[in-house]
Amino acid sequence: MGNYQALAEDIIENVGGKDNVNSVVHCITRLRFKLKDESKANTEVLENMEGVVTVMKAGGQYQVVIGNHVPAVFEDVTQLLGFEQATDADDGNEEKGSIFNRLIDVLSGVFQPFLGVLAASGMIKGLNAMFLAFGWITASSGTYLMLNAIGDAIFTFIPIVVGMAAARKFKIDAFLGLVLGAALVYPAIQTQTLQAAGDPIGVLFKGTFLESPYYTTFLNIPFITQNYSGTVVPVLVTVWLASVLHKRLKRVIPEMLQSFFVPFFTLLITMPIALMVIGPILNIATNLLSSGFQALLGFNPIIFMALAAFVWQVMVIFGLHWALVSIAIVQTAQLGYNQILSSIFAVCFAQVAVVFALWLKFKKEDKTLHTLGIPAMISGLAGVTEPAIYGITLKRKKAFLFSMIGGGASGAVLGLINARNYTLGGLGVFGLPSFVGPDGNLNEMYMALVSIVVAVLVAFLLTWFFYGAKDEVKLHAGEPEKPEQEAKALPSLKSEAIELPLMGQVKSLETASDQVFASGAMGKGILVEPTDGEIIAPFDGEVVTVFPTGHAIGLRSDSGVELLIHIGMDTVQLEGKHFEKLVNDGDRVTKGQVLIRFDKEAIKADGYLVETPVLVTNTDSYNDVLTHTDGKFVIETIA
Repeated sequence: MGNYQALAEDIIENVGGKDNVNSVVHCITRLRFKLKDESKANTEVLENMEGVVTVMKAGGQYQVVIGNHVPAVFEDVTQLLGFEQATDADDGNEEKGSIFNRLIDVLSGVFQPFLGVLAASGMIKGLNAMFLAFGWITASSGTYLMLNAIGDAIFTFIPIVVGMAAARKFKIDAFLGLVLGAALVYPAIQTQTLQAAGDPIGVLFKGTFLESPYYTTFLNIPFITQNYSGTVVPVLVTVWLASVLHKRLKRVIPEMLQSFFVPFFTLLITMPIALMVIGPILNIATNLLSSGFQALLGFNPIIFMALAAFVWQVMVIFGLHWALVSIAIVQTAQLGYNQILSSIFAVCFAQVAVVFALWLKFKKEDKTLHTLGIPAMISGLAGVTEPAIYGITLKRKKAFLFSMIGGGASGAVLGLINARNYTLGGLGVFGLPSFVGPDGNLNEMYMALVSIVVAVLVAFLLTWFFYGAKDEVKLHAGEPEKPEQEAKALPSLKSEAIELPLMGQVKSLETASDQVFASGAMGKGILVEPTDGEIIAPFDGEVVTVFPTGHAIGLRSDSGVELLIHIGMDTVQLEGKHFEKLVNDGDRVTKGQVLIRFDKEAIKADGYLVETPVLVTNTDSYNDVLTHTDGKFVIETIA
């Protein structure tokens, strides 16, 4: 056994014991457990355990964040469990969880990669509607037509985008998914095209709610056409079917013929099934689901929208919001608007108001609140509330509840006029243009502004008057006090200025998509959006650890700075593909030496973010760690 046997024993006990563990792997900072029953895990105990940074639950994994020494902890954990050691995330033989969890995982994995472009397109559509409303342009002008084409393109051809993203998620050729999506929206087989060409030649299920006219046949079988532009569910199921068929074809077709005949038979078999069976059935189902939501809204829009806004943040934490996002996309394509995302518009402002009240009251007493408060508020105003939730409010349960109440109040305000989003636009303040009607009507945008005021006032006042010093004392009561002599026991450290270890755009760490990094739990640092594919040593020192997959490396400078460089997000799943390690554990390195090479475009093509956190993992050893987004030095440690 190693030096972390006691910690390993405590972790195993609090994840539900040995019998509750299906498997465990690790990446550069975390133990990734697959548990039989997550309810048996004692998350609160683990989060407060010395040696554990925090706990995350994502993608069916129970992740215990340890830090740089995770390989040593992992070794002791696997020995105690009696498991074979593994350092990647290959869990192909493990249980995959419930159907619902797998569905949520698919939806998040498919939509997340292009949400930025989707939001940007929606913002352009919203701005175009505002320009029209203010009389700056006319609907027949070339400016309006061009901006509308730019903003509307992704929504019109979203089956193509979803097809490509889904293919990556289901691990088949992305271009195959693209072609499947393109075939669904091929103009000549859309219902509106065939309707314009002539009358139907027959009707199926006549006299029932499934009544469907058809305009043509395939192999003499009636072909019920649909309008697939703007839809997402049919292409998702189509690509899934293609992935199942694709894997089976690769087993029976000789390898030298696979590059041609696997996609040939995949397309030839999948698309007729999709167009003749999957599309019609799923379009009927999604229409019924959308109608169900409309019926609930029609019954009482105030209650519906208030409830949606109240629970939204909880749904985001558990990843359940993706189901509603997909329905909102369908609704917008069918009706030209949606009321699901409009109801939750001002929730982020309620979260910001709670953080602002906490910051004003306790910034002097709480160092984390003082440090994270302002960045979390700025991020929240732009609609990104994860830094505020995970870094500040979630552990203050009462304050988090106040943000939910403020959000619910804002939803009720929007429900008063049954407010609608006309585009899937930006978040936070950038979401206001989405309330501008296609005719230029601004009434719903004005009500959205009122909902912001209500969200802020309710959340701020509740926090200000009902979250007090006693609540903060309870929050910190369980935290062990650090003995003053601990700092003296540390090795002698010197102040040091650290240059950028890779070329790219430097951003604030709080903007990282992974909330463990963004919250600063792993240490202070910066986030880099790489412009090339090399990691270089920013100082003279040694390699503490380089992960076997090459996606992360830990360094220690001669003056004692411990630096973690983590290339991309969740790139451990690539299992070393697109990475080339040039150093090994324990190697001596000199400033400017190339340590790792990586193909950032290939990583992005596989559906992963390449944003790279650069962290001082022994931040607590210094009086302060300063970060800069410009200039020669990006990190300064102050001893």
